[in-house]
Amino acid sequence: MKPETRNTLLAAAAGAVGLLAATLYSNRRGNYDLSGRVVLITGGSRGLGLILARQAVAEGAKVAICARDADELERARQELTQDGAEVLALVRDLTNAEEVQTLVAEVERRLGSIEVLVNNAGIITAGPLDNIELRDYQDSMDTHFWAPLHAMQAVLPGMRRRGEGRIVNIASVGGKVPVPHLAPYCASKFALVGLSESYRAELLQYGIQVTTVCPGLLRTGSARHAIVKGQHQKEYAAFIIADSLPMLSMNADRAGREIWNACRRGEAEVILSVPAKVLSTLHGLFPGTTADVLSWVNRALPGPGGPLGDERRRGYESESEASRSWLTALTRKAEKQNNER
Repeated sequence: MKPETRNTLLAAAAGAVGLLAATLYSNRRGNYDLSGRVVLITGGSRGLGLILARQAVAEGAKVAICARDADELERARQELTQDGAEVLALVRDLTNAEEVQTLVAEVERRLGSIEVLVNNAGIITAGPLDNIELRDYQDSMDTHFWAPLHAMQAVLPGMRRRGEGRIVNIASVGGKVPVPHLAPYCASKFALVGLSESYRAELLQYGIQVTTVCPGLLRTGSARHAIVKGQHQKEYAAFIIADSLPMLSMNADRAGREIWNACRRGEAEVILSVPAKVLSTLHGLFPGTTADVLSWVNRALPGPGGPLGDERRRGYESESEASRSWLTALTRKAEKQNNER
């Protein structure tokens, strides 16, 4: 082959690779534009839900948020509308099927047909099995399984008629891997992952994309609202420190951007943070070995708390010198940024 020909072919190949790279880069966000679309985000008054709402508003979406706390919702609404965005904030108990129905009906009456549903509302209970009660499992299932199911059923008729829609279910790596001291949380998130994947398999034929999101630890500032049981102060300290460490947890704003990118691309699943991806992969390949390793992690966590350990306390009611230390600085900063206080 003549040198001139070889050089021409190399240049053409390099150009093709460059064009492919540019195309992939330009499409990394996907082609689904949020501008002008009606987006409903459950649990949108604080934490990850508020972050997702901010990012949707910044792209020109008409956003509805809901939560149980009226004061939190109003603070979130004021922030989201300060630049003139169209935002609807509604107080609802999502564990009540009728309230979910009225929520969807009011959003569609006031903003228009819901084109994107984000099931984000969550609850987390941390503690050893000896202090976990049936109520803890029931509350987690009501929030992480039944509430998303009711919301999806409420928006699906309209999405089917239009032949398109996006549903984003915020599950967790705890929905793929059995994390010690989070039994109610993991059980309910496992259920949500199964529900979400089943819905995707059956709804693609109608043009409806269902994305399952499995984050690891995110620095949203929500740790202070966690329910802790057992040795309350030690349990909370272990939880919030892990939630704050950069090598274990992920910046929540970055997580929000990745969630919206996955929604735009219509991805089936996105796992957020390197530790979560590694843990999920290892569990998928070696479930027995992973469970054995996690059993050793469990041994390092605080033991049962005796009769008083059954008492439910919020994280902010379980502070200690360890939970207020410099190790939790990043989470404290996120609390202020994301309406968690």
